[in-house]
Amino acid sequence: MKQESHQERADRNFVELLQGARVAVTGVQVLFAFLLTVPFSSGFGRIDLADRWLYYVALVSAAVASICYIAPTTQHRVLFRQGLKEKLVRRSNFYGIAGALALAVSMTAATMLVVDYLFHATVASVTAAALAVLSAWTWFVQPALDRSDQPSPSGRGAHPSPSKEPGEPGESGEPGDSGESGEPGDSGEEASSGEPRR
Repeated sequence: MKQESHQERADRNFVELLQGARVAVTGVQVLFAFLLTVPFSSGFGRIDLADRWLYYVALVSAAVASICYIAPTTQHRVLFRQGLKEKLVRRSNFYGIAGALALAVSMTAATMLVVDYLFHATVASVTAAALAVLSAWTWFVQPALDRSDQPSPSGRGAHPSPSKEPGEPGESGEPGDSGESGEPGDSGEEASSGEPRR
């Protein structure tokens, strides 16, 4: 793999983040659209106050997830050619994690609401708990354990970057990813790579 400049690496990481967001945002939009129509259905008036609060949690968390997944694209438009691509990559990574958390909450609450309407509270609670555990494990806990098993960048023979923050993109072990955002500024990096400002 050829050596990447900091700007090329930031561009690649940002594209990868957007590709991942596209997968999630489709599900978020379908869920959000469904939740927006629920109060206008004939059976909604028969649910009790607890289920109304459950619906509220599902609706608001779906809205938060939508905002988080759309934020990177919108911010990219606002910050276009400002030399802040690496900062945008770090921020987009945070939004992606926050969006996944909000989506897990919304899916769990919406499923609990529907199952409670179809059956009773016990079945709904067990189902919601199972979904919460499954999403927590597959989306957060398992990758967090994989991260903790990885040796430090200095242990891989790479150049450690003292200013690198935990959780930033570029820690996946790909060649050239260590030290991605440990450089002092984007504009200097772009100038050194000979690429136009983005």
